[in-house]
Amino acid sequence: MSDTVAETSVAELLAEVERLREQVADFRRLAQRAEDRGQVENLFSRYMYLHNAFQDEQIIPLWVKEGTEGIRARYTNAGQYTTWESVTRYHRDRPAPVGKLILHATTTPVIEVAGDGETAKGVWLMSGTESGLTDPEVAEAFPDMYSPEEVLGKKVWAHWVWCKYAIDFLKQDGEWKIWKFRCYELARAPFEENWVSFGLKNQGAFDLDLMYFGEDGKPVFMPPADEPAPQRNHPYSPETVQKLEPVPPVPHEHFTDTFA
Repeated sequence: MSDTVAETSVAELLAEVERLREQVADFRRLAQRAEDRGQVENLFSRYMYLHNAFQDEQIIPLWVKEGTEGIRARYTNAGQYTTWESVTRYHRDRPAPVGKLILHATTTPVIEVAGDGETAKGVWLMSGTESGLTDPEVAEAFPDMYSPEEVLGKKVWAHWVWCKYAIDFLKQDGEWKIWKFRCYELARAPFEENWVSFGLKNQGAFDLDLMYFGEDGKPVFMPPADEPAPQRNHPYSPETVQKLEPVPPVPHEHFTDTFA
């Protein structure tokens, strides 16, 4: 009788140990996913801090390594970039003009790490300001972009700007890296004008390949895209209805290209 009880007790203990092992494994996976999510959020926040300070050269190492299949970036309707060289060219040789200020503040992240732990997806909203000084002769080409007064003998451009971001991340050599990047400009407006009236007359701007305003406020344009944009982004217009775009990621086991 005692032998039967002992055998039963040992079997129960072994089963309990196995259940505990499974629970520990589940907790480890959950902790790793939480750690991965935090690293992904920090990665994009670091990107934005560097971008705001005109330190874009330091952003290049945040991207996947050269030769990674599937790398992609899209900023406007002018096209998308699909090689490491063309993607990172966006961050090279950017000036830090005197008097220029950009402050892009990202909020409202929805981040999902794939169940296999190899990729992650995130979306963000961004609200911010962009401003600087421009030589009056240069400003003549874009009269609606500037404030009526001058400062230090130059025209002032001071804008509110709102964007959305959809980004895929890839874990390489144990570190999270930016893999696929998409920016959706939603709306902008000069400081003196509301975004409704400006949105009505600024619909064509997103089709242009303007990259930034450089020294003396001179416009610098994007390099030629590798391929056309597969679909167009439609910034805010008082004549259209807003859409859920991009769609926030949901829990998933493996990567699917939902932000194309």
